[in-house]
Amino acid sequence: MIYYSTKVTEIGEEVPSLLDGGVLILYADGAPAALAEVSVQHVVEGEVPPQAPPVGGRVLVGELSARVSAVGDTAWAKVRELGHVVLNFNGAARAERPGEICVEPCDPVLIQRAVQPGSTIRFTD
Repeated sequence: MIYYSTKVTEIGEEVPSLLDGGVLILYADGAPAALAEVSVQHVVEGEVPPQAPPVGGRVLVGELSARVSAVGDTAWAKVRELGHVVLNFNGAARAERPGEICVEPCDPVLIQRAVQPGSTIRFTD
């Protein structure tokens, strides 16, 4: 099942440095300027179901795939309402912040290559 599919439209100037630390912030198109600097802006494709992707599900960034290791308590509500989520590539079994989704570690260089205008980001089971 595809829980979420979105197409990257813009990449903020601070995104590469955040990716070096294993963090990718998504925010729907039209983000305020301060958030746009640190975010990958995107346009959602299709409906977003009420249930979050399960732990063990996948996040696909272009061709790059990583396993979901934890979902914060409010993360999916923010995805549904604002198109906003923090992906933390730390492999944590428990999200430190309620608005983040943790996924297994990936090489930051590979993530940067995968996150380009026009690329797709998907959450699947």
